[in-house]
Amino acid sequence: MSYHGGSHRRRHHHRDDGDPREAHETPEQKLKATILKLGEVDPVQEVSQIASHICTQPSSITSTVVEGLRIGVTEEPFKIPYYATLLRVLSNNSPTTETESIQGPEFGKQILEEFWKGFQTYLDQLAWREIRLCVQFFSHLVAAQVISSHSMYGLIRAIVVVLDEFGVSHGRARQAVRCASEGLMIAGRAFTSDPNTNISDILDPIRTYVHSASSPKRLVLPVASVLANTEKSEVAYELLDSALEALEAMHRSGFQEALECFPRPYSDAAIDGSPIFDLPSVLVPPEAIELEGISNDSEGVIKKGDWAEFYVRIFDNEVTPNISTPIGYFLRCGLLDIVDIFEVNRKECARLLLEYPKWSLPGTFQGKASEASSGDGKWQLECTVVESILGQLFLLPESTHKTVYYIALVTELCKLSPPTVGPAVGKSIRRMYGLLSDGLDAAVADRLANWFSIHMSNFNFMWVWKEWIGDLSLPQQHPKRVFMRRAVEYEIRLSYYDRIVKTLPEQMQSPDAGVLPPGTPGPSFAYDDPASPYHDAAQNVLNLLRGRGKAEEVMAHLEELKNTLETTDSDQNVTSVIRSIAVQALLHIGSRSFSHFLNAIERYLPLLRNLAAGGISTASGSAVEARNDILSAVLDFWKNNKHMVAIVLDKLMQYQIVDPTDVIAWTFAHASPEVIGVRYHSCSTFQWDLIKGALDKANGRVAIARRKLAGLRKEEDENAARAIASSAATMDIEETKPDPVAESPALTSAVKALTSLTKEQKAALTHAVDGFRRCLVSGEDSASIARRVIEQRDWDNRSNWGDAEWLSWETWSWYLQFCRMYTPYLRNYAASLDTELSAQAEPAESRFQDVLNLAMGQSL
Repeated sequence: MSYHGGSHRRRHHHRDDGDPREAHETPEQKLKATILKLGEVDPVQEVSQIASHICTQPSSITSTVVEGLRIGVTEEPFKIPYYATLLRVLSNNSPTTETESIQGPEFGKQILEEFWKGFQTYLDQLAWREIRLCVQFFSHLVAAQVISSHSMYGLIRAIVVVLDEFGVSHGRARQAVRCASEGLMIAGRAFTSDPNTNISDILDPIRTYVHSASSPKRLVLPVASVLANTEKSEVAYELLDSALEALEAMHRSGFQEALECFPRPYSDAAIDGSPIFDLPSVLVPPEAIELEGISNDSEGVIKKGDWAEFYVRIFDNEVTPNISTPIGYFLRCGLLDIVDIFEVNRKECARLLLEYPKWSLPGTFQGKASEASSGDGKWQLECTVVESILGQLFLLPESTHKTVYYIALVTELCKLSPPTVGPAVGKSIRRMYGLLSDGLDAAVADRLANWFSIHMSNFNFMWVWKEWIGDLSLPQQHPKRVFMRRAVEYEIRLSYYDRIVKTLPEQMQSPDAGVLPPGTPGPSFAYDDPASPYHDAAQNVLNLLRGRGKAEEVMAHLEELKNTLETTDSDQNVTSVIRSIAVQALLHIGSRSFSHFLNAIERYLPLLRNLAAGGISTASGSAVEARNDILSAVLDFWKNNKHMVAIVLDKLMQYQIVDPTDVIAWTFAHASPEVIGVRYHSCSTFQWDLIKGALDKANGRVAIARRKLAGLRKEEDENAARAIASSAATMDIEETKPDPVAESPALTSAVKALTSLTKEQKAALTHAVDGFRRCLVSGEDSASIARRVIEQRDWDNRSNWGDAEWLSWETWSWYLQFCRMYTPYLRNYAASLDTELSAQAEPAESRFQDVLNLAMGQSL
């Protein structure tokens, strides 16, 4: 856990009126706290005060100073220029008093030698964030003339070598680019005057890598990614592209722009002589191979951090800084570092974000209305902070941290400064809502709806819905109308149906508006109506379950019921009706609460397994039909609460009543949205939730089985080694080696289980690919609609699109998300997936295959 995750909380309880806890603090602890509290009032003045205090301590205090600097640099990076100034002052050759006996070059060198040992540990651990922040610290020390420029140049060159590694992952290369770029931007002025350095040797490899990055950027564009034939977006910026643009701009100016990017308090601190420290030579260790659930023969796996990072651009350059400029890059990265580091303490994070102007140059941000400097700054702090947070929240395929962290952080900001942060949040919501018409990715749009609903729940669900009344004239499947429905659905989950209805204008409460769900999100027992022809039969089953009858008794009753109904209702599929009655009755007795549901499922597991195996029918192929009937019964029962459908299906997969492949195939075939009586072959957000849940279940089972097998093999090897050692101790040299130990039954069983689950995983992925293919390119109608969606000419005329086109657009988006999220698994089974194009492939089919090939790394 971050050191400051707790220390900042303790800081607020500090008192000067004799806090008894102070008696237990050692001088070393007090000194470390003093270093970490640097800047609470005036950082420039406090630097000299802390330096004087350090110099009155004995020489044994060095390790404490180093520890304080290490924590400060890596956990309070906004203070790095001031920590560099502190070290420069401590390295001054001219002590100001006799008591400052440890001040001077030797003391500064000693501190740096100890600090370097910690940096080497970060290198060995490949702790990239800490490495990058230490590089920033060293670069500032170069500008402060404490570290020699040629040794810093050597460190950056060692980091740049990573880019030339064979098969380097994008995640590793991205970190190396950031380290080298930021170090060069800070120390570049010193390099220009050093004949031993050649900036082109650093800049050229960075430029080459960024321009030819192997990461398939097209897959993670947040806006209009289906249509994009380039790897750039007008409303989003990619982190490495921005870093390169900022670096090249600074290089063109001779690194003079560095004077406008960050404080340089050390420029006023005089120093005698030449730099006192040369950084040792280093090599960046190779990265460890982390398979994370992928088979051992898999290579080139894309992990979570291996995607390009596109941040949505919400505001104009006049409101928030452009990250592609040097100052914009440093401001944005500084804010993102705070968000990342203080994930363990969102309240402290919010406070530091709003105090960020203290650590930037004067005039960077506009002052508050009550301040004399109001309007004098370049940019609006609150808009910049909110845009930075939302940029991370909307990263594809997944955000860096849990979604709830970013949502809670925005809430904390609003609580700290409602008059300033509230308007920034409102502007962000309106801007993101506007991007829905411009092709905002469905995954981002869903996160937007989720954030919107949770944020509204923290502020009494107050929103000016009337602003969007005019959009009710758009097609029902237009992204803006889908967003309204999804946001209201999320709000109802967080509150009550009647309360949310009252927050909506009258026009949105109409059933024709399609904003509200058709009814209160509760159960819907299809056979509860006495007018239903199966009402009496269902009540009998329901009473039997309520009476806690044994599973065998219920199965026998269902067989009798089937025989009775077959003689009286020959026009219906009686078997499907019986399954529907049984499943819905079971869900009905478990609908009171989640615990009731789990108890009902666990009590009647034999009944469910019998139904899933086609126990009441002997027809060929009935097992697949039986599982489809069970899934359809769940959807019918919870049709007014789709969230419960996902929960029930997850439990059915957990208890192996149905398989992930069953859920995926059924979702594409039976859970497609219906618009005005027409069922479209597509993938909606609801369908994606079910598909993702099934894929995660299949992948998770394989990961668990692989870990279990690895543990058993390790145990088996250890037992074999002990057996061999024991036998060798009693054997003569002339004797033969002992026979190998046979595999244990547990190991054999684990191998079979892994093989079976791996087949299931492959089948689930194959079903998902085939399902998306049927929706987008199979069939004349689907291919025709998909072709119109992906052609630029038709995209420009999207105002004329109807429900079919917008559903196809959403399906394309979820297909992209599928390829992004499951790239490692798709690559693992690339050889067996259908990747061949027909000779006369339609444009939609070509685009479909192109995306799949990008995900599998076949076109990189």
